[in-house]
Amino acid sequence: MSQYKPTVNADWQALLKGKFIVFDGPDGSGKTTQFRRTINLAHANDIKTTEVREPGGTPIGEQIRNILLDPANEEMVTKCEMLLYMASRAQLIEQKIQPALTEGQLVLADRFISSTLAYQGTAGGISVADILRVGQIALGEYWPDLVVVFDVDEQTASTRLNPLLDRMEQKGKEYHRRVRKGYLDQAEADPKRYLVIDARPSADEVTETLLKQLTARLG
Repeated sequence: MSQYKPTVNADWQALLKGKFIVFDGPDGSGKTTQFRRTINLAHANDIKTTEVREPGGTPIGEQIRNILLDPANEEMVTKCEMLLYMASRAQLIEQKIQPALTEGQLVLADRFISSTLAYQGTAGGISVADILRVGQIALGEYWPDLVVVFDVDEQTASTRLNPLLDRMEQKGKEYHRRVRKGYLDQAEADPKRYLVIDARPSADEVTETLLKQLTARLG
């Protein structure tokens, strides 16, 4: 995988520098592989990059991550989940994202508020309006330029998951079916900010599609 070289040619400095891009999608979509490949592409083109993951990305955020993903915390209610994710996100904005964007760096995030809208919103039952109200406090003016959603059906996703599932991955097929719908609903409602990539093919095919679509969208 580390030897893969994309065939798409573009002025990546012009396309990516100073952008805030989120990679998101259902568990098992393969987004993390694409995230790493895009970071490698940025580094190969001498683009200063800050990469973050959610929840986490800061010392406080990593502690929140452990609470959120621990299967022992099965009694956690959805509102608590949402607020913990937002708390981690607020810390991430303050410590990592805001300084990086101020310096003109590329910021790549592995999940962001789009995950909250899908998991705690569409799948969990909290209204979009309530999530966005809390999100406005957590994010302030630092919203993504682009959210790339790696779309995959539940059956394909289930074959890619680690058998040691975390607390969110253990929620069952119907829950994850609603999660997928949540992402697709977001993309339909805001097509200028969202880019949906079919994540069912091989990792190399998905990368080729991703880079072509990034070139078309950001160029």
